[in-house]
Parts: sequence; structure tokens; C-alpha cells
Amino acid sequence: RYTLGFLRARLEEAGVEAELREVEPREPVRLGKRFTAEAVRVTHSVPDAVGFAVGTPEGTVVHTGDFKLDPDPIDAKHTDLERLGELGEQGVLCLLSDSTNSEVPTETPSERVVAETFARLFPQLTGRIVVALFASNINRVHHLLELAERLGRKVALLGRSMVRNVETARELGVLKAPPGLLVSVEAAGALPPSQLLVLTTGSQAEPRSGLSALAAGGEGPIRLQPGDTVVFSSSPIPGNERAVGTLIDDLLWRGARVLYNRVEPGLHVSGHASQPQQRRMLEHVRPRHFLPVHGELRHLTRHLELARETGMAPERLLLARDGDVVAFRDGRGGLEGTVPTGRIYQERSSSLPVGLDVIGERVRLAESGLLVAVVVIDRSNNALMTGPALTGHGLSAEELAALTRVADEARTSFLALSPALRGDDALVKDELARAVRRAHRQLTGKRPWVLPLVVKV
Repeated sequence: RYTLGFLRARLEEAGVEAELREVEPREPVRLGKRFTAEAVRVTHSVPDAVGFAVGTPEGTVVHTGDFKLDPDPIDAKHTDLERLGELGEQGVLCLLSDSTNSEVPTETPSERVVAETFARLFPQLTGRIVVALFASNINRVHHLLELAERLGRKVALLGRSMVRNVETARELGVLKAPPGLLVSVEAAGALPPSQLLVLTTGSQAEPRSGLSALAAGGEGPIRLQPGDTVVFSSSPIPGNERAVGTLIDDLLWRGARVLYNRVEPGLHVSGHASQPQQRRMLEHVRPRHFLPVHGELRHLTRHLELARETGMAPERLLLARDGDVVAFRDGRGGLEGTVPTGRIYQERSSSLPVGLDVIGERVRLAESGLLVAVVVIDRSNNALMTGPALTGHGLSAEELAALTRVADEARTSFLALSPALRGDDALVKDELARAVRRAHRQLTGKRPWVLPLVVKV
């Protein structure tokens, strides 16, 4: 129900009609004549997370989705190891399991750790408290709202996705807030700092997020000041470390105190199973084949090593990348070819896709600029009347200053063409572009995109 609530809002926003059907864990749904799908409850950082047991003519395939084994989840909904064990008893053809934390050797802590850290820390803070977290982490938002109420703080939401997710969760009854607890950003700006808690997006340093706006010090009802505390209740996604570090520096420059897991442990726990929990999943399901999913290649290969340590035969361990087709026949599984996968780019002004070749041209234009080269040829005898005349777009001052010399060098090369060859328009364009490009590279070391134009009079 929770997932469909978010999906419904997105579909309405995009103007897409769809038939949505709610399913409950442990209630199989028939898909056509040969397949079934049964949701299996798992614990994650979002409510109502599930994996799936898919019944196929070849056997049952279990996909965990994102999961962890939390002994004391905020919503009291544990990963259904009992049902997963039953499926293992019946026989599972293949397990696809979350590999995100396969490099972590210790137990993934409970979400309760974060709640206890906030409860210990927040009463000591006197200024505004700004907590940056994923907008989808509604369980964490839940205990932040409860804590704010106990401390007598109002709560303001920053960031479009944060506002939308909290509104949707409240409409579905997943999240409750007493009247008057949530206030608008405008009203929040007038509150004393000690009476305000701000929940914001931007924990990954997204450029247009609420936290980035605060760090930039732009105009707005809420502006950071000395005495305020910013809490990062997340860990940087691999690849975002530098951007997050820069954001922390910007927040410190504003005079705020900044707390994150490295300086204050317990501000964030992962929503993904670590090695001990991944091992227990493998031991409960006891699959015939194992295919690790979710994470980088290093996470997948480490998860395969873990499966091997549990006693699975090497020939039962599968490794696939995006686009690989994994097929099962007569109890045996393996890779069988690939299918296209990846991003599909679309123009803002239409629904038509844009090919990678077009994207490549645009990137090159942005990086190198454009040089338009025009020559005028006498139609009667193919003599060069004038040119090449060069016009630069997106070029540096150095390149623009060199255009006269580039034109002279290109003209010398172009005049080497015989009058007969100058009668071939396609050849003339190719040679013009080649001559201009060569001269420009020799004089400046740069290679702009050259657009040749031939005018015959």
C-alpha cells in the first residue's frame, strides 16, 4: 500500500493512467498461466519493504530486494525469515540477494541505535537543528517527529521530495504528526532557533537540495547562523564523498556545527544486510543457485565468496552485469547473451528519445566549441573567389585571436585542390573542414567542431 501511494502520486504527476493492485505479504498473486509472485516481508529503511518469491515452471526464484535483519525495527515488522525458511524447505532454484554491504564483517545495527543517539544528543543543542536524510526514510522521520514533540520543537520540511513523501506517508497512515507540529518554511523563519527542527533533503550534496541552499546562504526564511547544528543522518554514497565534504565545509563556513557518523557515531545505520546477515539469508533459503545483486562488482564478488564459504558449489554461483540474461533450464543456470540496457535520454520539449550519438556531438560542442568555415567558388571555372571566412562560437580569446592565421593556412591547403576537384561539393566540404581543423590544431592545439559551407556563384 505504501509503495502504491508513492507510485500513484508520481503517475498522476506524469499524466499516466495505470491499474494499481495492492498485494499483501504471504498472499501469492498469479501472473498469467505459468507464474506466481508472493511478497515476503523484509526490513529496510522504508516502510512496507518486501522481497519476492516468484514461482516459475523451472522452480522458485527468491529476490530479497533491499533488506537487513533488524532485531528491533521501528515499525516492529521483521524480515520474515520463517517464510524464507519454508521456501528453502520446498526448494529454491535461485536466490538473488542484496550485496550492498558485503564488505562489512560486523552486524548491521538496528534503527533503534539512531533513535537513541538523537534522544541523547538533541536535548543538549540550543540552536536550530537541521537533519539531512533520505526523504524515503520515513521510519527515521517518524522518530524525529516524536522527539521534536517531546522537546517542544516545531518541524519544518525542506526539499520537494521531503514534503511530498511526508504528505503521502501521512495520508496513508504510515506517519502521524499531532496538529501544529509541522509548520511552513515561512512560519519556521520567525521561530526562535531553540524551537525549530528542520528535516531536509541533500545529504548527498545534491546541487538543488534544501541543504545545499542553506549552505549557499541564499535568501529565504531559514538561514543558518552560529549556534545552529546540522546533522548528516546518512553515509555518502560511493562517489559522492568529495561533494559531501565540500558541503560540510560550506556549512562550517556559515558558522554551523556539523555532526556526522565519523565524529558522532550512531547518527546513521545502514538499511542493508552485512556479511553475518547475508550468511543467515543464504542459510535460510538454501538455494540451488545464487546470483548476487545490488552494489558494485566488488560487492557482488565478495558476496559470491561468502556463498562459497557456506558450502555452495562454484558451478552454482552466478555473476551477471546489467543487461546479462540469466537462463535456467532443467535445473541448470547460466548466462545466455545480453539485452540493451542503460539510460534513455529525452528532450525536455518532447517525448522523443535522443540517441547517444547526438549526446556525444553535444558534449563535443560544449567542450570544444564550433568553427564555421565559408568559401565562395566561381561556378563557371571553380576558382576560389574568397575565403575561407571563419566564425567562432564558444572559443577562447586565444583561439579567436588566431582565426586570421588559421584562415590563411587553410586557404593555402585548399588552393592545392585542382579546379576539377573543386567541382565536387562533397569533396570540397571535406577538404575545407580538414584544412581548417589541421591549421587550427597546429596554431592553438585545440580541435573545435568545424562546420564547412560552400557557396557557388
